[in-house]
Amino acid sequence: MSTNIPSIPFIDLKTQYQALKGPIHERIQKVLDHGAFVNGPEVSELERALEKFTGAKHAIACANGTDALLIPLMALGIQAGDEVITTAFSFIASAEVIVLAGAKPVYVDIDLKTFNMDVSQLEKAITPKTKAIMPVSLYGQVADMDEINAIAQKHGLFVIEDAAQSFGGTYKNQKSGACSDYAGTSFFPAKPLGCYGDGGAIFTNDSKINTAMKEIREHGSEKRYYHTRVGLNARLDTLQCAILLAKLERYSWELEQRDRIAKDYHQAFQELSQYEVYTPHVKSDRISAWAQYTLRSTHRDAFQKKLTELGVPTSIHYPMIMPDQPAYQKQAGDTSHLVKARQAAQEVISIPIYPDMSEAILKQVIEKVRTAALSTKS
Repeated sequence: MSTNIPSIPFIDLKTQYQALKGPIHERIQKVLDHGAFVNGPEVSELERALEKFTGAKHAIACANGTDALLIPLMALGIQAGDEVITTAFSFIASAEVIVLAGAKPVYVDIDLKTFNMDVSQLEKAITPKTKAIMPVSLYGQVADMDEINAIAQKHGLFVIEDAAQSFGGTYKNQKSGACSDYAGTSFFPAKPLGCYGDGGAIFTNDSKINTAMKEIREHGSEKRYYHTRVGLNARLDTLQCAILLAKLERYSWELEQRDRIAKDYHQAFQELSQYEVYTPHVKSDRISAWAQYTLRSTHRDAFQKKLTELGVPTSIHYPMIMPDQPAYQKQAGDTSHLVKARQAAQEVISIPIYPDMSEAILKQVIEKVRTAALSTKS
């Protein structure tokens, strides 16, 4: 292999940093100068910027994407004896926050094309104990929110969108985070919009619950040293807010690049279905934020091994469904209906996608994915 061929990163935060080095350093220096490292002015500035970006009435910056889901559950009074319906196929935080709130996660199978909750299975999961639905907008594509919201309204349930991977994605011209009563996203570094540590945000149009969530974020305090509810230490520090403000400056461009790369992949890989490698499907009324570009392969182990040999990094998001995890099995009950979620866990494989991907890298990945698919046909 020629030494002139560049290596392929799975995600390239270094190149992104170089492109934003000036604004990032300027923002950080301002924080260092004023010294308000917790609850500095950049926190509220970021919240206003997030409100403008999403169209949500309220945004609350918080410590991480997990707290961004737990805090709404706490503010809504979800507790022991309650049930919250979610998808079976996601990162463990989606179920974890339900358990941390004291409730029981109830799992619905997925649509194998989109990897999101199969809404046709949703209503049968509702019981008298159900208090909320937490759909996950997985891999960047917003879930079927109109149908979910309609079912929730019919049964008097809250909807909390797990938008940890979909910040910037759109659903019928609405931004993820503004498609339900409440939503939480993550700014983990590898997310489409990532800070340089942990970070997250909560979105809502409900002013009363917004007040409760802000109090919970600050140890449940209505004012300093006056605590009206049990809360968390879930603030997002000022430096991370400054970094996110700098990165927001070109985020719309980054989303366009992610979508362009995904479309190039999609076109290049369509014929690979004959080799049992399948592309993700994005519904026509939405645009994915493309947190991951995730293929399915019925011979994933061999496919992944070949890609590794060819120098293409991959990742499995996720190799085990949540109710099969050891800490969650007992509470899950009968999960025999989660057939497609388990199939996805056995077949998904994510390949590189990031906004600063060069044409040379893109062509390399396409060529090598095609080579790996052809050489590992079952």
